Formats: sequence, C-alpha cells, structure tokens
Amino acid sequence: MGYGRPDALQLLEEWTKSESLRKHGLAVSVCTEAYGRREAERLRLSGAEADAFIETYACAGLLHDMDYERHPSLEEHPFVGVKHLRELGWPETVLNAILAHADYSGVARASHLERALFACDELAGFLTACALVKPTKSIHDVEVAGVKKKMKDKAFARAVKREDITGGAELLGIPLEEHVGNCLQAMQERAGELGL
Repeated sequence: MGYGRPDALQLLEEWTKSESLRKHGLAVSVCTEAYGRREAERLRLSGAEADAFIETYACAGLLHDMDYERHPSLEEHPFVGVKHLRELGWPETVLNAILAHADYSGVARASHLERALFACDELAGFLTACALVKPTKSIHDVEVAGVKKKMKDKAFARAVKREDITGGAELLGIPLEEHVGNCLQAMQERAGELGL
C-alpha cells in the first residue's frame, strides 16, 4: 500500500461506513489541504516536492477520524487508527498530526500540519452544519458573517466545540474571520466532491 490520497481514501472507506463521517473526513481534508498549499507557497516549494507536501495535509485530514466509528472511546480513538497506520508504514508526520488533533492524546501541536488539522476539524463540521440548514443545503450559500453569527448560537450544532474553532485560528496565528473564510473557500471550491 502507498501513502497517498487514494490510499487514504481507501482506508477511510474501509474503516468508516457512516456517510456523514466519511463526508466529515473529506471536508477536513479539503480544509487542511488548503492550509498545506498555503504553507508550501510560504516555504517556496514547487513541483513534486510541493505536491507531496500538500498531499500529506490532505491525507491527515482524511485519516484523522478513520477509527472513530469502530473505536469511539477516549481510550481507543485515535490510537487504534494510528497503530494500524504505523503498521502500514505511514509517515510519522501524518501520525503525529492525527494524535495531536485529540486534546487528550498528550501530543503537542508543534508542526504546522498538526496545528492546521486541529484548526480545521471542528470548523469543517460547523461549516457543513451551516450549509445543511440552508434551503439549498449548499456551501455556496454560506457566508463568513453568517458563520460567526451561528457560532454565538449555542443551540446550533451544539456538539461542535467553539473554543476549538477559535483556538485553531489562534494556533495558526490568523484572525478567526480569515480562518473561517479560508476553510469556507476551500469547501466551496470542492463542493461537488463534498456533496454540498
């Protein structure tokens, strides 16, 4: 098995039967990948080197919750998935990012990838919820101002940790509005793939 996006997608589908959880993995991947692209540009990477760098971000997003359906407990998620990925030979950069997305794993968010994955996880879910309450159920009808307003409504998508969204923007060193805009744009550009 390889370590690219097709392999990550195959693993996600193999481990996750829930359509909504698969879509969450895709949405987080799309958002995280967008930050990978920005970071690759900042580092002035190009060609195959940039592609591989960006693909690592996409794979971390796809795989971050791969074991959640089978192993939802704090004792097992994401540790079971990471153990399996390690056995398959996936790079530690991806594994550390997956571990770091869970507050209770004890893995610090040191790398840009680790911070980006954490920052995109809850926000991608929240943006999906914002799209699904629109009459069109389209991500194209979601706007940054509306997202910020919905964040204040504690009854809306109550399972989403608002502090992880704001904390994620802080980790990336950008204003919340910019972070929401970045992820929203990434999801709008790939709306067809996300079913939104």
